Amino acid sequence: MGQIFVSGLINIETTLAVDAFPIEYEPVRYPFFGVRSTVSGVGVNIAAALTTLGREVRLASIVGRDAEAVRARDDLVQRGVDPGLVLDVVEQTATAVILYDPSGRRLINTDLKDIQDASYPLEVATAAITASDAAVLCNINFSRPLLNVARELGKPVFTDVHALGDPDDDYNADFMRAADVLFLSNELFIGRERELVGELRGRFASPLVVVGLGAEGALLFDAADDSFTHVPAVTSREVVNTIGAGDALFSSFIDGYTRGLSPTDALRRAVVFAGWKIGAVGAAEGFLDDAALADLVRSQG
Repeated sequence: MGQIFVSGLINIETTLAVDAFPIEYEPVRYPFFGVRSTVSGVGVNIAAALTTLGREVRLASIVGRDAEAVRARDDLVQRGVDPGLVLDVVEQTATAVILYDPSGRRLINTDLKDIQDASYPLEVATAAITASDAAVLCNINFSRPLLNVARELGKPVFTDVHALGDPDDDYNADFMRAADVLFLSNELFIGRERELVGELRGRFASPLVVVGLGAEGALLFDAADDSFTHVPAVTSREVVNTIGAGDALFSSFIDGYTRGLSPTDALRRAVVFAGWKIGAVGAAEGFLDDAALADLVRSQG
């Protein structure tokens, strides 16, 4: 098992517990222990999950020249993630506020500041990708130039375009075109998952496509035999917050697949991993290590 390169967002995430959606107006609320602020972002979520599973990860990201960046780097060190490729290229670190209700539903508000206009040094990323066995390139603009780098170096590209609603989405087209393994969520096309995968396959050539189905689990398309496989969800403890569930599913699949598991077995294992993760509040929390995950998979049959 070699090193995995990850390029993705770091932000400071504040979570707020609410009674229900929609939220009724009231001038003041006192949700005791219902407000938390942590270091998160897709890049952190994936790097933290993979590290907890025992993988060596190099995380490339962009943060600000501010106190939040210091906090983010300190958090990565505590998680065992090397912050050496986290660069202060912009003035302010991205932030997010996430509201969630007792059922685990969430409303995500992400403020990227000016990160979408920033570039990651190509020579720094190229050296790290060269030394890695796989490239996980999240769909943020500073990852975009790295797609060609990874392809030219012959590294498998994993990407997640999240809540995709249109196969002709211009923003995500580069990522979908480069992906060897493509993940997405069904949130914007519930009930039309196979139809959308077919449309994606008509435009792009990802050998493996995984659609997250939320409480219904996940759907795998494998071009090797032109097959669909539905893997039901596994919930091993009470659901607290579904934020980060897709990142957990993605991360665990990457881990299992690069360990040599078949796509179907990697996804079955990933569904168990994600089902446990949603018993935690924050997006970068609730990850099982490899031994605990193996025990839980066995217990689930």
